[in-house]
Amino acid sequence: MSLRQRQRAETKQRIQRQAIRLFAEQGYDATTVNEVAAAAGVAAMTVYRNFPTKEDLVLYDDFDQVAAATITELPATGSLADRIARTMLATFDLAIAHDRDFLLTRLRLMISTPALQARHLDSQYRLQEAFVTAIRAGSTDAALEFQARAAASACLGVAHIALLRWASEDGETSLPDLFRDAFTATFGHAV
Repeated sequence: MSLRQRQRAETKQRIQRQAIRLFAEQGYDATTVNEVAAAAGVAAMTVYRNFPTKEDLVLYDDFDQVAAATITELPATGSLADRIARTMLATFDLAIAHDRDFLLTRLRLMISTPALQARHLDSQYRLQEAFVTAIRAGSTDAALEFQARAAASACLGVAHIALLRWASEDGETSLPDLFRDAFTATFGHAV
């Protein structure tokens, strides 16, 4: 990564962190993009260049790319749902290790803010598409695409339930354990 790319990434991260902090303190609807820009030490135009909408300030992450890369690196053993579940567990571990409190605060905002709830579903659809694309990896098999889409959708539903529970328990319970419990309840076997 070049110096310029690294600086852009750091600016983007600083903007998002300040936005999440302000949204948590003042409320999502009560906080303006101009306030976020001021807190991050940038112009409002810089905020919009990095986050085209206010919702993106909360919803943006690179989990789609991480998950797609991870599923291609893991052994292709077990069912598609098992492969996706292992990928999600690895992604959860990475996200929690990176910044558990930030993830928890973002999640609470997504759950509690009506303006973010529908957009959160859009981000889940993008993650589903990332899984399908990675699993297909050039295959034109329509049956494989259908199976991958069904497995990804089911696993994302399991993840959603685990994330809701994790947020309601203030992050006290292990997110991977909650996911494993929900997966077992849904699929009838452990991952």
